[in-house]
Amino acid sequence: MSGDREDGYGGEVHPDRDETPTERLDRHWGELLQELRVMQTGTQLIAGFLLTLPFADRFEETGAFERVLYLGLVVLAAVTTATMLAPIALHRRLYGGHARDRLVRTTHYLVAAALGGIALLLVGIVALVFSFVVSTQAAVVATACVGAVALLLLLGVPTAVERAGRD
Repeated sequence: MSGDREDGYGGEVHPDRDETPTERLDRHWGELLQELRVMQTGTQLIAGFLLTLPFADRFEETGAFERVLYLGLVVLAAVTTATMLAPIALHRRLYGGHARDRLVRTTHYLVAAALGGIALLLVGIVALVFSFVVSTQAAVVATACVGAVALLLLLGVPTAVERAGRD
């Protein structure tokens, strides 16, 4: 809507919404938590998948490239999980300290970072599986395709929707 403006916390101030700045921060915090809940399940499934691979019979057949990629993905899964846990630790530390504005702003950036980590995990898993099951060339093609779709869905679509809302 043309009358909307950014509030500095990753959201918009709507002229037709009757809420105080504190109520808006509470609403944004709740929305961020809901996003984290949804992302947490997917990341846990990805991490679980990765952690079971070395125990599979055929894991010994992986080449050096697949092992390095696998270990990189395990580290990325751990860092992404920690990024999603950081808002909870932040909330625990700041709870009752009248710092909701800092909490919401920081969590906004942490959620964006976690989304990026999840996107990289998805692309990396495609590379790993295609490299092991088919070939390195197939992995490059599949990774490029999934990467392009991820960029389109996670950056392109939100940007287009945001621009359309300004018009």
